[in-house]
Amino acid sequence: MTNGYERPASVFDMVGGHEAFTTLVDTFYDGVAQDDYLIAMYPEGHELEGAKHRLQTFLEQYFGGPTTYQEERGHPRLRMRHAPFPVTPKSREHWLKHMRHALDQLNLPPMYDSLMWDYFERAATAMLNTPDEDSDEHRIDPSRRLL
Repeated sequence: MTNGYERPASVFDMVGGHEAFTTLVDTFYDGVAQDDYLIAMYPEGHELEGAKHRLQTFLEQYFGGPTTYQEERGHPRLRMRHAPFPVTPKSREHWLKHMRHALDQLNLPPMYDSLMWDYFERAATAMLNTPDEDSDEHRIDPSRRLL
């Protein structure tokens, strides 16, 4: 018996599912790879396949898609995972610039674009852990990976 209520589709589904997130992440990392400042934060340098997989599975899960990230890596713990990296206001701006460009490539309806952009801005701000470029904390632990 049904009460006539149908569960609404997830944001993941509404923005285009796996294909849309593949486009988003590929476009984002194309920008990162060309950004000397930001690519320096990646311990594996220009080898970004692992980072792409982690970001894509995280974002898909966050926006209501498959739970692959949780199954592979457990709870996201984003602040903890980013703690070894000097996330400065400058790196936040670089990250957001590339994510904005990637999101624009999806040509989403304004409601979904705004919803996703709001998350990206809040998440990028939450990752800040180094107040300025001159801090002694501006060191990268090469044994750690983003996401």
